[in-house]
Amino acid sequence: MNGRIRLARSEETEQIRQLLKEIAKWFQTNAINQWSYLLEGGDYAEIHRAILNNETYVLEKDNEIIGTFTVSTKQSDWDLEIWGESNDPSIYIHRLAMGLNHKGNGVGMETLQWIAGHFAGCVKYLRLDCVAHNQKLNQFYQNCGFTLIGQMGDFNKYQKLLN
Repeated sequence: MNGRIRLARSEETEQIRQLLKEIAKWFQTNAINQWSYLLEGGDYAEIHRAILNNETYVLEKDNEIIGTFTVSTKQSDWDLEIWGESNDPSIYIHRLAMGLNHKGNGVGMETLQWIAGHFAGCVKYLRLDCVAHNQKLNQFYQNCGFTLIGQMGDFNKYQKLLN
């Protein structure tokens, strides 16, 4: 990977929130109904909590944050709603985002490969969800080796078995 992945720091909360809002605006401009709550300031406390709990990572290149993601082995309220209660040892991936200047250059796929490698000895599955109507994103996850295992409401559920 051209850059590095590291845990996010508390003082980077606003920068991460702005990156997520940038992607939410891009979704809105492209008629994709995803993450619109971020444009109204929603999830700010959750984003900060995940950083404080060492669940949020950043992708850094040339001292610039170019992407972010959050992972957790514990199911959030959202995960429980989407997946139901699960005792399978899993990592739940949330808020995976690459800056607009870095979309389409393989960084997202490399990031998911890093996550799989980093947590391979700890869990059985990587799990994530995305809006069902976002065809490009759904195809991206499938291209990264995730299997569509169902739908809950307007969201597709994807899972990847780790060795």
